Amino acid sequence: MKIGFTIGKFAPLHKGHQSLIEKGLMENDEFYILINDTDLSKNSLEERAKWIKSLYPDVHIILGKEPPTRYGMDEESIKIQTDYLKKMFNGIPVNRFYSSEEYGKYVARDLNVDNVKIEKVIPISSSAIRKNPIENKEFMEAIVYKSFLC
Repeated sequence: MKIGFTIGKFAPLHKGHQSLIEKGLMENDEFYILINDTDLSKNSLEERAKWIKSLYPDVHIILGKEPPTRYGMDEESIKIQTDYLKKMFNGIPVNRFYSSEEYGKYVARDLNVDNVKIEKVIPISSSAIRKNPIENKEFMEAIVYKSFLC
């Protein structure tokens, strides 16, 4: 059984995230998304989860209410992050990690899962949207755009 997962803040959810989620749903029997809390967004963790669940009702959502605050590609930061992921996915037999980021190989290594690296085919990032949401409206679904601007 193929059980995939991805992680993110989805602050906001955009079409790049959606292409990764759609690939994960297509290629796996089950697909999990860990949504991490963040102060980068005025939208709550629960609201961001609602965006994803309304667009992808078959996905399994895990709410990361206290994610690590340390990020980086050094071994100590990677260990902090992957230990957190082990805790969050404890008891869920995930075997494939989906991301478009370089850190995917470390998540795969430390969680002993396959690394499925997705090419970034949609030229957008959440930080670009946060800087100029109106200019980047085309990269968000209406449900996201509407609540993101409120």
